[in-house]
Amino acid sequence: MTENDYGSFVDWNQMGDLATPSGPSKVDCKDLKVFKQMARTGHWAKNHNLRAQVYQQLIKAIPCRTVTPDAEVYRDLMGDALSKKPSSTIPLPEFVDGNLVPHYSLKVEAVASVHRIISCLAGQFPDISHCPALPAMTALLLHFSADEAQCFEHISRLLACNEPGRRLMDQTFLAYESSCMTFGDLANKYCPAAHKLIVATAQDVLEVYSDWQRWILGDLPFAHVARVLDVFLVEGYKVLYRVALALLKFYRKQKAGAQPAGGQAQDSAGVRDDIQSFVKGIGSVVTPDKLLEKAFSIRLFSRKEITLLQLTNEKSLQQKGITVKQKRRNVQLALNPDTFSSEIVSTKEMHDIWSWIPERFALCQPQLLFTTSNHGCSLNRFYSHCEGYEPTLMLIRTTDADVCGAFLSTDWEERKRGGNKLSFFGTGECFVFRLKPEMERYEWVVIRHPELASSIKPPAPGDDPELPQDEASSQGHNSEGNSLPVERQAADPSERLSPFLSARHFNLNSRNTSMFMAGNFDSIIVGGGDGNALYIDSELNHGRTARCTTFDNPPLCAESFQVALLEVWGFQDSMAS
Repeated sequence: MTENDYGSFVDWNQMGDLATPSGPSKVDCKDLKVFKQMARTGHWAKNHNLRAQVYQQLIKAIPCRTVTPDAEVYRDLMGDALSKKPSSTIPLPEFVDGNLVPHYSLKVEAVASVHRIISCLAGQFPDISHCPALPAMTALLLHFSADEAQCFEHISRLLACNEPGRRLMDQTFLAYESSCMTFGDLANKYCPAAHKLIVATAQDVLEVYSDWQRWILGDLPFAHVARVLDVFLVEGYKVLYRVALALLKFYRKQKAGAQPAGGQAQDSAGVRDDIQSFVKGIGSVVTPDKLLEKAFSIRLFSRKEITLLQLTNEKSLQQKGITVKQKRRNVQLALNPDTFSSEIVSTKEMHDIWSWIPERFALCQPQLLFTTSNHGCSLNRFYSHCEGYEPTLMLIRTTDADVCGAFLSTDWEERKRGGNKLSFFGTGECFVFRLKPEMERYEWVVIRHPELASSIKPPAPGDDPELPQDEASSQGHNSEGNSLPVERQAADPSERLSPFLSARHFNLNSRNTSMFMAGNFDSIIVGGGDGNALYIDSELNHGRTARCTTFDNPPLCAESFQVALLEVWGFQDSMAS
């Protein structure tokens, strides 16, 4: 089969019967119940291009937070790298919990593309702290994407979904752990025979069930998981529970009559490996249609029940003190007093500042780049020490013993784009703070007031010009006139924005709300509009602070101050060799 618009990453020699398209070439259905049935019966399962078009429309209709990165953002961030095939594989972030990228009949270089997409996602979604399903989901959607940028946009929409009550991908340790407990509750209720088998054969049942999502997103053969994805994108997270329970039922059927050797429970890892082996080889005994038929034959299984169990289990875990921040911060905040030495803040105060820093820097260690006393020095020396580091943390102690500072997301070298003309740059991850006399952080004003930004774009070809963009998306129109019905509710208007993008990616009501950082050889500035949160002169000796529109902060110390000591800290990845 020749490569097509939605198959450039696929090794068609490995696709078997799926390499030869058959069945319908378009979907024309407006009745939601009928459309669900089409998804369950595999209406578009044998036509790769049609499946890709259906996925595109379903994902486009997902309600997302106000600003969600799209394909253009990916192209903007990756730049010239997109014109080259990935020559090496970028390491996956820690939050995928060691899960590898399933090959799913992708070309060798396509696996490297998945790594590149995930690396970019990690930077654009700093709040993700635990997402084991991401490698498999990205690999699956790359199968049905025209290019890396489109795959990035599709995954971004799954991650940024903000429809109340709708769940697509776990993104925290707390959510994932509670889902494993929920699966155990459902297995006990709806698969009692299989559950008893696990109890009898494994020392730690929860350890076995902790793999339940991986059975589907990672271990299932491609033909099976693609059929699951057909239904998942229409009906949501509950489908994963149904399919995992069906897999457990089939596993129990295979192991019927088996008893643990010597009447003793096996090592839980052995049971996990046994289930994984069974799921990977399930294609020889269970067809994709048979798997879905078993999954949807489970009676009285509702989204409401799943939600209630999930909330109950999350509450139980929280009462035990298990949260994602605790899990990661215990590692991140293990600062060694022998290697950390600041004349402005104590180790404890640095811990407090660190708790404000975006999660994506969780495994980084601070490195002192620059320090100067009230004798001052040139800004040229400041820039020469700080350029090449992203982000940086600036700490200032005044001659009045006040302490304040700023977290600056972008390399100071970026200032050179404006020549010696003062121009602002940076992203909404920047913030300013004060430590003394009291500790307070001031975030980007748009995070607290998302109504100041908009993500509305010009209508795409085929969209109804009479409809708002989000309504047009929900209609699911494509260039061939297909109309795909999708259940959706209004997005929560209070959803906080993710501050990962540059100001040019937002439709802001005022430029004053995006003046993050600026510098030339006359001064450095943090925050703008009506005033500056911080202004430091060319000798790093005198400064001013005032309320600014970007951070909506009060003066961080005396409005006019003299610098007693200034430190700049850079971030060094502790996992780097």
